[in-house]
Amino acid sequence: MPIRRVLMVAFEGALTLDLTGPAEVFACAGRELEREGRRGSPYRVEVVSTCGAPIRTSAGCVIETRALASVRPTKHDTVLVVGGEERPITRAALDAPLIAWLQRAARVVRRIGSVCSGAFLLAHAGLLDGRRAATHWAACDRLARFRPAVEVDRNAIFVQDGRVWTSAGVTTGIDMALAMVERDLGAKMADAIAARLVLYVRRPGFQSQFTDALVAQTSSSDPLGPAIAWARAHLRDVDVERLAKRAGLSVRTLHRRCHETLATTPAKLLEKLRVEHARSLLATSDVAHKTLAAQCGFGSTARMKRAFERELGVGPREYRLLFATARSA
Repeated sequence: MPIRRVLMVAFEGALTLDLTGPAEVFACAGRELEREGRRGSPYRVEVVSTCGAPIRTSAGCVIETRALASVRPTKHDTVLVVGGEERPITRAALDAPLIAWLQRAARVVRRIGSVCSGAFLLAHAGLLDGRRAATHWAACDRLARFRPAVEVDRNAIFVQDGRVWTSAGVTTGIDMALAMVERDLGAKMADAIAARLVLYVRRPGFQSQFTDALVAQTSSSDPLGPAIAWARAHLRDVDVERLAKRAGLSVRTLHRRCHETLATTPAKLLEKLRVEHARSLLATSDVAHKTLAAQCGFGSTARMKRAFERELGVGPREYRLLFATARSA
């Protein structure tokens, strides 16, 4: 089996999990082969940076790196640019040798991609122009303003557009890496790695990164936290006015608060909550679509179908078939 090199492009202050999550997925492939009695690893992971010296990640971990200037990209390589908070990403975007190396690599390598806010470095290099791309949900608007030529997908947890792959926030880099392994080595290997890493479920790219579990974790000091938790329990009849009343806000203030904290509108928030709850029921029960639509507050199966297609890119029937297949496999 040929060894595929995975080049993780990092910098001072890079998010630790952006780097280590995908790297562990690729490294785990070799351990799975060893368990099958086969020698060698299908991937060789290297962490590279402009400085070529140890870097300190967001969690304070010190990671050895190889200098980009000494790395010659090949047609078999996968290049993944990791993300970081705004200040480290801004510094990295101003690193001319780094951006130039990415531009050269993109012309040669098998695939190039980013994890989380690493998309800003690909965008700065012009590698996302005319392409659909994902990044952390909180940075989608900023990426769209920064590079209007990029079609920012605000829902997908990862996107493949030709040889360019981009993932959403942090842990979604693991999902993207698993999808790459599946492309290279098959679904059986990807599933084995996911199980070995004790992942709850291997998520497809179209699955929304904006989940009810996340939005419910708003600070308890913010009126939206309890209000959202209440809305999740009353999806059958909640609307924007009732949500505002529960939060102790006017409808206008609720709109502003949702935009500031969740980068969405109250109506879209409720739709996302309904889709998330419906997805859970579709994946774990045999409830009829008509009954499910009523329970989740869609009002009709047609409205539920449109909401699913907006949020996930597939309808409820296709979603259920996909996860029924995954459960029975």
